[in-house]
Amino acid sequence: MSDGRSGRFHLAIAGNIGVGKTTLTTLLAEELGWTPYYERVINNPYLDDFYADMDRWSFNLQIYFLARRFIDQRVISESLTPCIQDRSIYEDAEIFAYILHKQGNLSDRDYENYGDLFKAMTDYLRKPDLILYLQASTWTLISRIRKRGREYEKRITTAYLYELNEAYERWIKRLQEAKQPLVIIDANRLDFEKRPSDLHEIVQQIRAHSPEQPENRLT
Repeated sequence: MSDGRSGRFHLAIAGNIGVGKTTLTTLLAEELGWTPYYERVINNPYLDDFYADMDRWSFNLQIYFLARRFIDQRVISESLTPCIQDRSIYEDAEIFAYILHKQGNLSDRDYENYGDLFKAMTDYLRKPDLILYLQASTWTLISRIRKRGREYEKRITTAYLYELNEAYERWIKRLQEAKQPLVIIDANRLDFEKRPSDLHEIVQQIRAHSPEQPENRLT
């Protein structure tokens, strides 16, 4: 759990591809003065190959993300100041590796090895103090992915996004049942990038869970 005396607090921003995690991470880091940790998308050596041939590159990509996310989350676990993470290590296993295995892109052998490695890594990590889940429909995600125009994302299918969304909803339900501190944001409704009042609403919900109760610079 968080240590209010030291300022330690780990906020994880969770959500599907294109939902706005990186944008929100940046805005919250600026607003709250917390340290951001971003998903390794830029210069990722596997993403282009993965979307061109998921069956060949799924295991490589998942191991790449797992290793980088573990490095970041280990630093966060040891940090004495508040941190914001753009997607946590838990989404890798609970959502992406799970769906890739379900679709047949990860073999049983690779999925089992991945799961063993994930468990060995996460046994050494503190869990996030708060998970903020950006919830959006598949059609909202498709619209935003098209708008940002990343070349490799043109290969993402509606069916793949839908399956990821379904896996996210099941994972969130399990977190709720486990009493994990959780905030769910309707990303279909809120435009936190363009409307300061929407960002303010999110900040207030975070402040309610944070022992630091940081000053809100929007007011």
